[in-house]
Amino acid sequence: MTDRAGTFDGVHRRNLSKVLGLVHLEGPRSRARLTAATGLNRSTVATLVAELVEAGLVIEQPPDPTNRVGRPSPVVAADPSVLAIAVNPEVDAVTIAAVGLHGAIPVRERIEVDVLPTPEAIAELTAATIDRWRAGQLQGARIVGVGLAVPGLVRAADGLVRWAPHLEWSDAPLRALVEAATGLPVAVGNDASLGAHAEHLFGAGRGVDDLVYLNGGASGIGGGLIVHGRLVGGTGGYAGEFGQNRPGFAEPGDRRAGADGVLEDEVSRARLLDVVGLTHVDEPTLAAALAESDDPAAADELARQRRVLAATLANAVNALNPSLVVLGGFLATVAESDLDDLARAVEAQTLAAAFEGVEIRVAALGGDRLMIGAAEAALAPLLADPLAAR
Repeated sequence: MTDRAGTFDGVHRRNLSKVLGLVHLEGPRSRARLTAATGLNRSTVATLVAELVEAGLVIEQPPDPTNRVGRPSPVVAADPSVLAIAVNPEVDAVTIAAVGLHGAIPVRERIEVDVLPTPEAIAELTAATIDRWRAGQLQGARIVGVGLAVPGLVRAADGLVRWAPHLEWSDAPLRALVEAATGLPVAVGNDASLGAHAEHLFGAGRGVDDLVYLNGGASGIGGGLIVHGRLVGGTGGYAGEFGQNRPGFAEPGDRRAGADGVLEDEVSRARLLDVVGLTHVDEPTLAAALAESDDPAAADELARQRRVLAATLANAVNALNPSLVVLGGFLATVAESDLDDLARAVEAQTLAAAFEGVEIRVAALGGDRLMIGAAEAALAPLLADPLAAR
């Protein structure tokens, strides 16, 4: 392939990417604001916007009312008909959503399962759902790709799921299976890493360059790292597996899983479900049940999980020196049961200098975080080179 980076065509493509990226990340922007943000001249921005309109990626809307003298600039917005499909397979349910280039989620389904879904079943379910939506809610939409957020180790080079222990997948060619079933480009990533990316771009970590994200789901605990504003994947793409760390115990009686237990054995969604007598429920239902429970056992289990989680967070702060820790999924529920108590426990086990200025927040995107993260992975090629969409 010829390297076009330094050519006129390469510069033009980068400028198109810059304009499309701004309206994708920041929302509708007037041409005047795009001109100021990009540093390009007005005529160049007008040409770029016209080309993106022709490509079906943005739309121009009437300008907002203004008291300024002169003709106001049209507003440029991502075309809401451009979508990515996001999929999160879990041990108890498969969640599928359509996520627009403009950020909205027009349709979403949680499909509960009684048996562990196989990679082949996920491919078939994804294709069938897309076909059904194309004939219904998404009629006329332009689906540009599929992103899968998988609770396991995903090889960055080719999307091979090396190990998803709770799903019992090993070396699963998920990307190839879904591409064959749907006929669409497919991106596969670790669910927590994609969640970290989404929270960094749109949620609790927006504008924060150094953060640690931990995600708690039915399959356990994963994590993502943003360092100097970039998602850290490691050599193979496996960075952030906090759930497999051996936790520390502030109180000896907090150990529940035995000597060989890892963090996700001790800080566990299944244990929270058990204490309120539930099985297959989504995160808001579990959080509400715990909040409404007057059983001391529920409060005790939340407090125990906060203490065990605090030791892992303290290690992360000591090792990585972030300015922010974000907790998603059931970990947000654990944290919100007493966020001040969790922060104090982390601080007590952290170097004083390392903890200075550190905040602990829950994920701002809630249940959308993995869907948005998976969609971002699917949209990435389009955002990098809008002309390729033709």
